[in-house]
Amino acid sequence: MVERNRFLSVLTHVVLLLGVLVVAFPVYVTFVASTHTMDAVVQVPMPLTPGSNLVENYRSALLGERTGTGTHAAVGRMMLVSLVTALGIALGKIAISLLSAFAIVYFRFPLRKFFFWAIFVTLMLPVEVRIGPTYKVVADLGMLNTFPGLTVPLIASATATFLFRQFFLTVPDELVEAARMDGAGPLRFFKDVLLPLSTTSMAALFVIQFIYGWNQYLWPLLVTTQEDMYPVVVGIKQMISGGDAQTEWNVVMATAMLAMLPPAVVVILMQKWFVKGLVDAEK
Repeated sequence: MVERNRFLSVLTHVVLLLGVLVVAFPVYVTFVASTHTMDAVVQVPMPLTPGSNLVENYRSALLGERTGTGTHAAVGRMMLVSLVTALGIALGKIAISLLSAFAIVYFRFPLRKFFFWAIFVTLMLPVEVRIGPTYKVVADLGMLNTFPGLTVPLIASATATFLFRQFFLTVPDELVEAARMDGAGPLRFFKDVLLPLSTTSMAALFVIQFIYGWNQYLWPLLVTTQEDMYPVVVGIKQMISGGDAQTEWNVVMATAMLAMLPPAVVVILMQKWFVKGLVDAEK
């Protein structure tokens, strides 16, 4: 039996509370700034209690009223672009990774291991190495300022392929033989056996990849030049003035708060599946 140490227990809770404060305080300041007027936000020190301008600021952000920088794209449109991009990247990564891992594990073809390791080696390549050639291909195909241009170059995932490959290797051979004896072909085995077994892993990967897609900045910054194709992260950057124009920080902070909502909702709704998927992956 492990003896509980009261000091360590108190220390653990103190460290946990400090960690929560470090993470939550910037979010709180962002929310407070989104409820004040622009003059109140830029004054020193800024008030740390909520103001009375919440409705006006969020309406300005949602309806796309003109800001000090001249950018007036509605946050609703930017969030729609981010949502389509995040869903496309997450679902695309899962679909391609499942199929590629299935082919590598269950099909016998020449250079099978070579192709797997070729995929795996791409993990060592930073995004900056391939972003130039990728942009050239996307531009030549006329995919700038389009949803395919935002999503297709990002849906291949060596990490997800590796994870699904490792999971498929744990499936008992007896299950494969039983499916074969029942007359199940490869597609039926994939659909009726592997997919149900992979549900929790797919859920965990979906949460991670959705947040990854939602937070994309560098690639959308390169391939979008029209306001109606800005994802919300790029839109926030465009709202921040770089010249003589005054940035309306209250509207920027309101936009930032709205941008936090979809990833938070996804994590909250899929928390159970996410944790279960991570635990199952460690077994």
